[in-house]
Amino acid sequence: MQAIPAFARKYRLSCTTCHAPAAPALKPYGDDFAGNGFRLEDEQSPRYYTETGDTKLSLIRELPVSVRLEGFVNYNLAGNEKTDFAAPYLMKFMSGGEISEKLSYYFYFYFSERGEVAGVEDAFLMYNNLFGIDFDIALGQFQVSDPLFKRELRLSLEDYVLYTSQIGTSGIAMTYDKGVMLTLGLESGTGITVEIVNGNGIGEARNRVFDKDKYKNVLAKVSQGIGDVLTVGAFVFTGKEELVHAAVSDIVNEVFMWGPDVSFTPTDKWTLNAQYLHRNDSEVFRNMSNTQTMSDITTDGAMAELIFSPKGDQSDWYLLGLYNWVESDFNMADYQSVTFHAGYLLRRNVRLAAEYTLDFTHSDNTVNKLSFGFISAF
Repeated sequence: MQAIPAFARKYRLSCTTCHAPAAPALKPYGDDFAGNGFRLEDEQSPRYYTETGDTKLSLIRELPVSVRLEGFVNYNLAGNEKTDFAAPYLMKFMSGGEISEKLSYYFYFYFSERGEVAGVEDAFLMYNNLFGIDFDIALGQFQVSDPLFKRELRLSLEDYVLYTSQIGTSGIAMTYDKGVMLTLGLESGTGITVEIVNGNGIGEARNRVFDKDKYKNVLAKVSQGIGDVLTVGAFVFTGKEELVHAAVSDIVNEVFMWGPDVSFTPTDKWTLNAQYLHRNDSEVFRNMSNTQTMSDITTDGAMAELIFSPKGDQSDWYLLGLYNWVESDFNMADYQSVTFHAGYLLRRNVRLAAEYTLDFTHSDNTVNKLSFGFISAF
């Protein structure tokens, strides 16, 4: 879930209420707001429904919409020693909010992502506090990695690569998928999340069917808050998929992933996020032109992200460091990089960013990537 200025307009609050050091990164209050179906628990929601005389009908008087626009100047992407004006880099149409006391929705549409119309990514309907307890259910389209660290909320242009790695022709990843997400919060500070997803991304439906096989994949995550400074968690993922090759009989790839994560915020100036992921695939094709399969493929990955904002949520600037590492028996997935990022807020919803990434994937050819740009939402 991303930053939507429509929420700030609705409640007449600053972006700093939910975001720090800059949007779209969430602080705990913003995370609670999203988890509560985009409602403020300590403030009555403004009346914004059309009165029709039908108490069972919820018609939003004005559809809450926002736009996100980003642009960059990039140098030496993929080691090509070229400068590229990449503006707009992306442009999104976003909407979300309450439908009724318990129902909420959220979606965004990519008008342009790197020059292409990418379509809908996040899109779901959420029921909040089912059975009168802190138990939520969301049905739709979301990122499998959302219960871990949300890629869409990162401040850096560089991605969390361990979530995006593709192993051979496997379609299973920690990115977007269709399914259901169940979330339970306990008074002890324990959070439990279970996802059940198709397991093959968000491609187009064939014969009106999105899932390409009979299998469903499951992720379970448990997290525990320790005071206000530390959250530790662990997840497991299990799934199967049919891999189709025109020249070979179909095979079934069994995937198992697990890993711990930690988020440490000793003060409002410092945040450390870290994730480890171990993955095993039983059998995959290297590519669609190769009929030989790889068996028992092991992949390990990790990321660590450190954010410094000198005045907490009132900072005009921040610094970020990001480390990515992936090592796999499928060598094409190997990746290692260090990213340095600095941001300055012209306005709460407009920031400038500079980013420098050292890509060490190939020891004999270190690639230095440099980007300058802006990120805005309104």
